[in-house]
Amino acid sequence: MTTRSLRLDEAHQLTRLLFQVVDRAQEDFREVVAEEALTPPLARMVLMLEQPQPMRELADHLRCDASNITGLTDRLAARDFVERVPGEDRRIKLVTLTDQGRLLRSRLVARVAEGSTVMRRLSDDQRAALRPLLEAMLIND
Repeated sequence: MTTRSLRLDEAHQLTRLLFQVVDRAQEDFREVVAEEALTPPLARMVLMLEQPQPMRELADHLRCDASNITGLTDRLAARDFVERVPGEDRRIKLVTLTDQGRLLRSRLVARVAEGSTVMRRLSDDQRAALRPLLEAMLIND
């Protein structure tokens, strides 16, 4: 095998493993949030709402259209987890957690961490070694 084909094979193997880890992490997340009767997008939105957020920022973070945020907000509001409040600029609506939503967010934070393959399967030292590797892959060129 040539050096080039060895590097391509290595890249393929590493990429495949990374995708498998991501798939497992997503499955862990789906299982945990399903126990709270939430879909992953609803749970991600709740987790994002540490502070009130404009709907546009929520859409950007969740990588979806603002109209999707309206639907997610409606579903969470119907369960008394969020409410819309006016921002400093009254034209901008903010989404904020209700008391029930803050309790839900606290449960989710704890349960997502406990249910995470990364936290369950890796030691403290392994996680400490993994962080800089992941960060290095995310640095913009």
